[in-house]
Amino acid sequence: MFEIILEDPGHLLLRGRLDAASAPEARRVFEEITQTCRLDFSDLDYIASVGLGLLAAAQKRLMATGDGLILAGLSPHLREVFSLAGFEGIFEFE
Repeated sequence: MFEIILEDPGHLLLRGRLDAASAPEARRVFEEITQTCRLDFSDLDYIASVGLGLLAAAQKRLMATGDGLILAGLSPHLREVFSLAGFEGIFEFE
């Protein structure tokens, strides 16, 4: 199960598993982000490579306008996944 919950404008909470099954929903939401947005990963259990790709595409699009994604609440395991993927220099981590 996967959910994206709008906490406040510019603040989304991700919950569950971001994998191939949930990618279409995540893609739709990430494509609607038009300015800097904080993504809270504190309730995300798992992210697959497809999820990493969706985040990278959203970040690239947002950076073209001077905005970006701020990733917060990552567990040590998820932080390691982002590090191994080489995303330390691409995203802002909180």
